[in-house]
Amino acid sequence: MLELKLDGDIKLKILVHACCAPCFTYPHEHLLEEGNEVVGFFYNPNIHPYTEYKARLHALQRYSAIKPVEVIYRNEYPLVEFIRGQLDAVDEGKKRCEFCITKRLNETAKTAKEKGFDAFTTTLLESRYQPHDLIKKIGEDLAKKYQVRFHYEDFRSGWKESIRISKKMELYRQKYCGCIFSEMERFREK
Repeated sequence: MLELKLDGDIKLKILVHACCAPCFTYPHEHLLEEGNEVVGFFYNPNIHPYTEYKARLHALQRYSAIKPVEVIYRNEYPLVEFIRGQLDAVDEGKKRCEFCITKRLNETAKTAKEKGFDAFTTTLLESRYQPHDLIKKIGEDLAKKYQVRFHYEDFRSGWKESIRISKKMELYRQKYCGCIFSEMERFREK
């Protein structure tokens, strides 16, 4: 693992799971400023409906064209499989969010290992609405499983900066977490 930080040497080659472009903006810039090599990873089978999925995908593609950054796209839309997995998790006494986070971070860690990254992380750590302790635990468990470091960092300090950047760049900004259940809750709460 690269841990050097001498005269601009790369500190880590890190794969960053990107749930969306706005949440990727701050962690991307921050990790680069720290001297890391950053590659994005878009794998979000949780985002529903399909129009929302495409809007988030296109926003990240737009961002990566404006701010040249490599992004690995796992452009899959397994609606039935994902919802079935969420429902099975709930039936087993787990929270549906745990299933969702685990599924996405598992693919990130697996890809990081396969492609020779030093570490992986996620933009979910940028959101004030995500369960940080759960994300950290899942990330650490997957780090052991795949023998690749989980880079935990509380990116919430850059939450307002992400909003500013995404508005300035006119990136699509979503109104809910991503799954169809979170969309329902968004409207139900109103």
